[in-house]
Amino acid sequence: MALKVALQMDPIGPINIDADSTFRIALEAQARGHELFYYTPDRLSYREGRIMARGWPLTVRREKGNHYTLGAEAEVDLADWDVVWLRQDPPFDMGYITTTHLLDRIHPRTLVVNDPFWVRNYPEKLLVLDFPHLTPPTLVARDLATIRDFKHRHGDIILKPLYGNGGAGVFRLDPQDRNLNALHELFAGINREPLIAQKFVPAVVRGDKRIILVDGEPVGAINRVPPDGETRSNLHIGGRAEKVELTARDREICAAIGPTLRDKGQIFVGIDVIGDWLTEINVTSPTGIQELERFDGTNAAAKIWDAIEARRSKAA
Repeated sequence: MALKVALQMDPIGPINIDADSTFRIALEAQARGHELFYYTPDRLSYREGRIMARGWPLTVRREKGNHYTLGAEAEVDLADWDVVWLRQDPPFDMGYITTTHLLDRIHPRTLVVNDPFWVRNYPEKLLVLDFPHLTPPTLVARDLATIRDFKHRHGDIILKPLYGNGGAGVFRLDPQDRNLNALHELFAGINREPLIAQKFVPAVVRGDKRIILVDGEPVGAINRVPPDGETRSNLHIGGRAEKVELTARDREICAAIGPTLRDKGQIFVGIDVIGDWLTEINVTSPTGIQELERFDGTNAAAKIWDAIEARRSKAA
């Protein structure tokens, strides 16, 4: 089944081809004979009832410094395509949200991955609120007194922007910390969004596990260990990726959330688990499949395309 596949993503030139999940997804699609078209989110538009994208036919190769070739620039009607990938990175701002509204207008006749309606309604740090029995104590609030009370009750907390990404703006406030007021002032001066706080999980020193789920089923995991002196384990800020196996608790968490992900069209998801606790469900632009493939040979990109092709077959 040859599909016409459009990739809505950040600029392809600067990506790390050894880590970028979208690049691996594109390679797998190309190997299966699918046609690729690439555009950036700013080139998506609504025009008199049609959802249009201005971009380029794309060819990819695993060759550093020469990893892609673009064809002649063209404008396409995305309703004529089989699959559109919603793959630009957060922050989950109004620009991001607007792209989900536009792509809603062609889905599901054109299969948008992940389903844009539920990406918009279930961003990373909010979907976990549906599973309080799986998460550490969690607060979403903007009011300083409410956050201060949460910190008083739990002592050691993580505080971060509700719609942030990549570890930016993540702070650990231990029982001796005196910076809550100043941090609240800083965040309040940047935007009007709430913050999210969670009770600190000491097991993070042993790593923050990224589990990859495809159509609601776990396919493997990597462990991300924070560097010395850091609480954050994000790979791009120095976290170290390690091979890791799924535990019984990991599988329990996946079994609990998997049906929701599958029913809501979240085909490619990366969840974060620290110790025994679920901390995030990443649906906007999850990563980790290249590291997983290097560690244990699991081709998550192939499993993702198997799921997409199965859905397209049913729709045909």
